[in-house]
Amino acid sequence: MKKLLLMSICVLINLQLVSRTADEDAIAHSPANSKCFNCHGRPVYSYYNENLERDVSKRMNPYFLIDSVAYYNQNHKSFECTDCHSYDYNTFPHDNDLQMEPMPVCLDCHEGDDATAAFSFEKIDQEYQQSVHSTKHSGEFTCWMCHNPHSYKINARTNENIKETIVYDNNICLSCHADVNKYQLITSKEKPNIIKKHDWLPDQIAHFAHVRCIECHTHVSNNVLVAHQVLPKEQAVKKCVECHSQNSMLMASLYKFRAKESRNRLGFVNSSILKDAYVIGANRNYYLNILSGIIAGLVVLLIIIHALLRILSK
Repeated sequence: MKKLLLMSICVLINLQLVSRTADEDAIAHSPANSKCFNCHGRPVYSYYNENLERDVSKRMNPYFLIDSVAYYNQNHKSFECTDCHSYDYNTFPHDNDLQMEPMPVCLDCHEGDDATAAFSFEKIDQEYQQSVHSTKHSGEFTCWMCHNPHSYKINARTNENIKETIVYDNNICLSCHADVNKYQLITSKEKPNIIKKHDWLPDQIAHFAHVRCIECHTHVSNNVLVAHQVLPKEQAVKKCVECHSQNSMLMASLYKFRAKESRNRLGFVNSSILKDAYVIGANRNYYLNILSGIIAGLVVLLIIIHALLRILSK
């Protein structure tokens, strides 16, 4: 069972949500970006070494390797590399000091931007500032730690297939919490074992496959589409009733964008949840609960009456 659970975690980590149907040669790279991808888009790159007076080939550092197909299928695909990185990178070989330059964060571009106002970046930043990621790690933890600007696709969250959204969002968390190399970028502590930390959770495989990490580990907010205030582990949701009830907290987070429409159209039936994953208790009806209680009460009453009659008949 543990091996099966571990395999399911690995599937979540490695599953790719970005379609690779487009051929890389057919992608219209910008001239400026093509120059960067000539090196950073390949595992091996070549350049002319003036000291040796010949062409040499080198292996690209995997942490500096950018998937150009994923880049031109994500939200920042219209950007040129130097929109975020220094223009000095146009000179090769690059100056080593450039590695020390501060990288921009989301608000550097999106603060006060009418085109992205619907995503409430300012409110997201307020939530993030109160999260354990910020309060414990301060400036070492930035937007880039979770949202890779070279491949991030926010439209995955409104996908009709909710399971893809769950896997996509969980992969963001697991990219650190299941990767010791990235985890140790911000802390020297030993990476916790996710499976052991969730030993208390019944049917781990079902929960990991159908619920996002942030459902239990963030403060639910009505102001943003996806909560960013990550709570301390002591405040994580552990009460089953929080989700397995008529007023399931999943309706305010995971199924927020479909909950209102489905409730208006179908009343008490929680179709948003039932369509993709059955959550026990989420489709309860107040009047059926009363009727069930009356029937149960009548059954108990009949049993008592029957017992009394038998006692009296003796």
